[in-house]
Amino acid sequence: MSPMAVGGPALFIGTDTDYVALVRPELDPGDERVRRAAEEAGVTPEELAGPGDTWAVLFDHGGEGDGFELPGVRDAEPADFARRLRDGLTQEGPFTVDGGSVLRLDARPDTPGTCAFTAYVTPPDDAGTPLTVETGPLPVAALLADLDTFLGSL
Repeated sequence: MSPMAVGGPALFIGTDTDYVALVRPELDPGDERVRRAAEEAGVTPEELAGPGDTWAVLFDHGGEGDGFELPGVRDAEPADFARRLRDGLTQEGPFTVDGGSVLRLDARPDTPGTCAFTAYVTPPDDAGTPLTVETGPLPVAALLADLDTFLGSL
């Protein structure tokens, strides 16, 4: 379940206040807010919406969130991340899904049927210490369904 609508493929892991998300946002040129923003920017709504082909990482920790774009990322990379996450969820024991220098996800089984995550998020322009987001236990069955939906949307 996603804490926000992005209009494109989206994989959210966490809750409304503590999550990490891998998204490829798409703006709808017909949306009134997009039309107003385009008018203010002096461009057409279609120009403002763009092609919707840039991936981003969004995160929220304790109600404080941010995000960053991942220019040059192809659909195959988020799909591979999602497949490895799916594979890990079907095995027993803790596992890690490495998403490169910007995202790493450590998973550990919690109560039966749930898994808790620690996400390490490092914006590309910040080589410092990654932000850590703890999700708490999440239902594995729902995560597997979300992963299938995400992979089907690519």
